[in-house]
Amino acid sequence: MLKTFPKGGVHPPENKISKERKIEELQLPKTVTIPISQHIGAPSTPIVNKGDKVKVGQLIAKSSGFVSTNIHSSVSGVVNKLEEMLDSSGYKRLSIVIDVEGDEWLDTIDRSKNIKKEVTASQEEIINKILDSGIVGLGGATFPSHVKLSIPKGKTAEYLIINGVECEPYLTSDHRLMLEKADEMLVGIEILMKAINVNKAFIGIENNKPDAIAHLIEKAKSYKGIEVHALKVQYPQGGEKQLIKALINREVPSGGLPVDVGAVVHNVGTAFAVYEAVQKNKPLFERVVSVTGKNLNQTANYLVRIGTSVNELIEAVGGLPLDTGKVVNGGPMMGKAIGSTDVPVTKGTSGILLFSEKESKRKDVYNCIRCGKCVSVCPMGLEPFLLMTLSEKAIWDRVESEKAMDCIECGSCSYTCPSSRPLLDFIRLGKSSVLKIIRTRQK
Repeated sequence: MLKTFPKGGVHPPENKISKERKIEELQLPKTVTIPISQHIGAPSTPIVNKGDKVKVGQLIAKSSGFVSTNIHSSVSGVVNKLEEMLDSSGYKRLSIVIDVEGDEWLDTIDRSKNIKKEVTASQEEIINKILDSGIVGLGGATFPSHVKLSIPKGKTAEYLIINGVECEPYLTSDHRLMLEKADEMLVGIEILMKAINVNKAFIGIENNKPDAIAHLIEKAKSYKGIEVHALKVQYPQGGEKQLIKALINREVPSGGLPVDVGAVVHNVGTAFAVYEAVQKNKPLFERVVSVTGKNLNQTANYLVRIGTSVNELIEAVGGLPLDTGKVVNGGPMMGKAIGSTDVPVTKGTSGILLFSEKESKRKDVYNCIRCGKCVSVCPMGLEPFLLMTLSEKAIWDRVESEKAMDCIECGSCSYTCPSSRPLLDFIRLGKSSVLKIIRTRQK
């Protein structure tokens, strides 16, 4: 019997229509817009000025705290301006705009195609290199990776868990990485194991990717302590708490972290980026992005330089279809619609999803019928109908006491609601309001 998490979950249509599309390198843009905040935590501090010449991989914004990380140029050229520019969140963020001139990389980056398997860096050197290289969680959360690897005093990691689930419908960038970059990814996993001093790593992959499972099982035979596990297809299996429960049968406590139960979780894309950073001295300045949707003439998985406009990805697959009603940054369950396609790809951009006008329309909202479906599908054991009501009425103390901050924003509640109620929208409002209250209380 396939492993899975025991509580809640749904199974939306998978629509992995780009899974056969091999990773292609997207053509260099003429200009890039690189936000200085592409991660959870404090924005980075720019260290370049207008008129400065930069090379690919050059540091352009420095980490400004422990929970922060470095930003590197994804192109070579001249800094055009430092200005507040619109990003995919819909807000203006301070960004570094670079006009592209050629493609000159730093000499320190190893651009050879040979796979470097021997890991010679020490534990401290690995963590420092990951910080220096600006690596964050590439599954979408963008939490600085060096922070996850810095185990707090009094806690011990026992297992490294690698997330190859990619449970979001449509997205296939992780799937393609597992098929095309397996050895590099596995060396990256060895590096992560060394960084947290564990001798056991589990790769969890949903059973709708049999080719990736078979490929990695065969490849992993050459790597000590790494196991591949096929998992039942059940959204949101890619949530780290759900994945931990599925693989090692341990439950992260409310308000706790994976390391509280001896686990550290990283995405397959992060493992690949760690390999490139530690073994090839290559900072994180590009990533694989799925460009997909039922109304596209073709879909793709592109290797994209950070700061490239979403417009360029859409043009590369034939342009914006006339019946497009919505463009989503990410997947349909946890992604967010963007108001303009003139926004940059960032470290957290796993996919660009296009919906037709018909697919985009929200259904009419009706009164809650107390069916309890939202409760039964919530993987965190919450009561979404109650959290929505409390958020609507701005009863923030109850929103907090009903554990809204435990919500992982998977959208299962909204997906399953027969009255089409915007449950997740209001829970997000409640969470943001409670977070402000908590921060004020801490001050």
